Amino acid sequence: MPIPAPSDKRFRRAHVSPTRKRGRWDVSWKRIAHISVVTAFVGYACYRGVDVLLATDALTVTRITVSGNTKLSRGEVVALLDGMRGRNMVFLDLEDWRRKLTGSPWVADAALRRVLPGTVDVFISERLPMGIARIADALYLIDEHGVIIDEFGPNSADFDLPIVDGLSGAPQDGGALIDDARAALAAKLLASVRDHPGLAKRVSQIDVSDQRDVVVILKGDTAMVRVGEDQFAERLQSYLDLSPALRERVPDIDYVDLRFDERVYVRPQGSGSRAQKKVGGG
Repeated sequence: MPIPAPSDKRFRRAHVSPTRKRGRWDVSWKRIAHISVVTAFVGYACYRGVDVLLATDALTVTRITVSGNTKLSRGEVVALLDGMRGRNMVFLDLEDWRRKLTGSPWVADAALRRVLPGTVDVFISERLPMGIARIADALYLIDEHGVIIDEFGPNSADFDLPIVDGLSGAPQDGGALIDDARAALAAKLLASVRDHPGLAKRVSQIDVSDQRDVVVILKGDTAMVRVGEDQFAERLQSYLDLSPALRERVPDIDYVDLRFDERVYVRPQGSGSRAQKKVGGG
């Protein structure tokens, strides 16, 4: 007589359907293919969108604005940026264009900025001439660092600046026209009188041949005023205060030496190298 097997759920075999499992894999591959197609389409659309965007007029340089320039005209600045118009703003190397601007001796520094649509703003910082350097038989505008800005000529006639002699160092093949130490000394003197407008306007010529003894000639005066290497404004003002009394005693003065504080030495014109008078105590 057959004995029925106990009914125990723990011993039931799971129903496996191989056909259904293959179906799941088929669906997964279809989904991957679909996603790939969609991704490729979106990527191409983005590429075309960016390509179209970059080609729009809004990103093409059509206008250049210039500010900060005084001596250089707008046209001269724009000429230094020849080739910028028509380029795409996104790919502009602004640092490279800035270097092109600073290649001009008049430009001390420059800054450029992109502004939509199609504009590049240019800000110029120009060099300020401090004097007119006399080198050999030529005249040059120089800044406070002794950098030659331009040759002095009719276009520079609006600059009322002192002539600076003695700026050249020892002649050297391929060396600089201007000695840095002498240029710094001339700049130091001009800076010292800058706070005294009346005195600054009187300075006509400066000679820095001797770096320990700067010689100054004032407008309306033929005397050479030796002021040493410091206290320039004080010594020049002292000369102006003493000048009437000095002229009474020595009408024709060759030079006045103010390097020795309370003692003032005056040399008359036409006298020997040792013929000088001492004025004042000490």
